[in-house]
Amino acid sequence: MSGAPGVEGDSGSPSTDHGLRAVLFDMDGTLVQTEEYWTEALFELAATLGGRMSAEARASTVGTSMRRAMGVLYADLGVVRSEEQLQADAHRVEERVAELMAAGIPWRPGAQELVTAVHAAGLRSALVTTTPRRLTDIVLGRITADLGGDPFDLTVCGDEVPARKPDPAPYLQAMGALGVVPGECVVIEDSLVGVTSGLAAGAAVLGVAGFQPVPPAPGLTQVDTLAGVGLPELAEVLAAREPVDATAR
Repeated sequence: MSGAPGVEGDSGSPSTDHGLRAVLFDMDGTLVQTEEYWTEALFELAATLGGRMSAEARASTVGTSMRRAMGVLYADLGVVRSEEQLQADAHRVEERVAELMAAGIPWRPGAQELVTAVHAAGLRSALVTTTPRRLTDIVLGRITADLGGDPFDLTVCGDEVPARKPDPAPYLQAMGALGVVPGECVVIEDSLVGVTSGLAAGAAVLGVAGFQPVPPAPGLTQVDTLAGVGLPELAEVLAAREPVDATAR
């Protein structure tokens, strides 16, 4: 990773004065404004099934897997679908989201600046998303084009993990690949399932206001937007977490 050198940690990688060595970013709704695309695609599917998805049902699907989202949609509409139909519906939603992404992928306020600052500081970073690889690559391509290069050391997608958020597996997988422990990481999320995943993995979590409310929790710091959030603020998020064994993965 390019950028100015930082204070050296035990393993020789840059860190802040508070021990921050890695920042793990969620994607949809956290870095980029793509949740609206999922909303449009889900509402369109609901219409083809003869109903209208409620705002409450839509909010409960944020950050979840496609299977979970389909289950919520079907329950909301009061319809029953076979496994084959579920797979077809999920594919239809993903294809529609891909079409919408191709038209443009706007950053959320402050997100581009924060990703750039993390990269420039030489901190380790990862994109950790429930979105499948084929859609993630569309977003990653746009991010890379905007920043002149891929700012992340690795990307972990929803179809590349043994269990999806809210399970801690995605973040633990990213930490293991980066060679860091939870006590050295800040996770940035917008959804309840994502925040739950990050906290369960043992990391400090910065929650960004999004489609659904996220209740307060130990280890969680919440902000309305990433605008104005930089490395000092991330260091404060890490410092505010309750002490844990930093060698535990």
